[in-house]
Amino acid sequence: MKNCSRIWWIVIAIYVLASSMPHSLAYLKNEKIKTEVFLSPKFVLGPGSVENKFYYGIDFPSGHIALKTFDAEVVDEAGNSVPLHETYLHHWIVARYYMCKDADVLENNGNRTLQESDFIFVKNGGFCQSNVLRQYFGLGSETRRTETHIPDPYALEVGNPTEIPPGYEERWILNVHAIDTRGVEDKMGCTECRCDLYNATEDEHGRPLRPDYKGGLLCCSDHAQCKLRHGFEGVRRTLYLKYTVQWVDWDTSVMPVKIFIFDVTDSWKRFNDSKGLRTEHHCLIEYDVESCSDTSLADNKCIHTKKESFTFPTGGYVIYGVAHQHSGGIGSKLYREDGQVICSSNPTYGNGKEAGNEAGYIVGMSTCYPEPGSVKLTDGETLILESNYNSSVYHTGVMGLFYILVADRVPNPTPFVHGPLEAYKNMNNSAFIIGAIVLLGVVAAAVGYRQRNKSEDGYEAIVM
Repeated sequence: MKNCSRIWWIVIAIYVLASSMPHSLAYLKNEKIKTEVFLSPKFVLGPGSVENKFYYGIDFPSGHIALKTFDAEVVDEAGNSVPLHETYLHHWIVARYYMCKDADVLENNGNRTLQESDFIFVKNGGFCQSNVLRQYFGLGSETRRTETHIPDPYALEVGNPTEIPPGYEERWILNVHAIDTRGVEDKMGCTECRCDLYNATEDEHGRPLRPDYKGGLLCCSDHAQCKLRHGFEGVRRTLYLKYTVQWVDWDTSVMPVKIFIFDVTDSWKRFNDSKGLRTEHHCLIEYDVESCSDTSLADNKCIHTKKESFTFPTGGYVIYGVAHQHSGGIGSKLYREDGQVICSSNPTYGNGKEAGNEAGYIVGMSTCYPEPGSVKLTDGETLILESNYNSSVYHTGVMGLFYILVADRVPNPTPFVHGPLEAYKNMNNSAFIIGAIVLLGVVAAAVGYRQRNKSEDGYEAIVM
């Protein structure tokens, strides 16, 4: 009877394998991740100079695909990683747009803009006004050590031909904001775009700055120059943003996610008009952190906290989360009204000189990957974003952003075969074949065993 039981377990294993095979083979097909490395248009920086351009029509994977990862860093002409204490990567962002096929092609055109009639910006899920913070990917100094991978079976769907308007084609835009801090008088001040160090009294369009505007993006625009130490001379050098994209071909087994970006400076309001109940957002993107009092400094209580609540527009499941902060940041979190934390994201500061570990700079942000289905948001739910900075010194132009990826649904576990699927869903084709051969070998051995021993218990061997 014991030997018969063994045979039945083998039969069940074969059933599980056969039952799960169609789904798994489709999954394995999508597991053929493609990777390609690209370089941005070159930009040339000298000591103290600034690059802040938008490049349209950048190199990017084409077709109906599912984006899995987007990583980036600044490199020199030889492909070497450039450390933050030489060239500070304030931020990079990548966004999607549709371009009229008959329009003049503007590639790598710096700050030139497209004709509005030829250009349709494809926004993410929200929340900010107009085209503010509507990118698909984007990080800053933390880029080298911040995880961007979207877990299976999820991905960002792009290139869907049914969504692209007739006469248009999908393209991508890149913004790189980098500051060369070699030889500058105040590295931290230059990276925080303090207006006095840039001798800035107006923005890049010639509009006067507010008297209380002490530092931020308006003072370190493209071609701005930060103050150098007296007598310092350095060479200009050619740099690139190297970006690595991973994707799979789109398949129905892939579950799409939406991007939502929260900004702690968003002063939004709700109102009723002819179109019904609506919200109007006003994201400032950056803010200043005032230094704490001497008493707080002595008590080690120099923490500046900024909060903002949001009404989440649609329900779904949180798949990924990460914050973006500048130097001085000590962490950010997104939570519900009852205090339940959805995601906390904390910075890692470097302690060396090599790229990816630069002392005094944020070189990474922790990420959240909730168990699928464990963090569900409901329509109209109130969420609170909290951004914390060390306020022992004054900071200008800091940010408190939070990215989350949300899926409409989670995978439905298949009765009986769900466990085995989870166990081998990450197998490659070779592992799958080897496993099948091993299983068949076990079955054959068991059959042979029963044939040799059938006289002992009177059972006939199973006929395959």
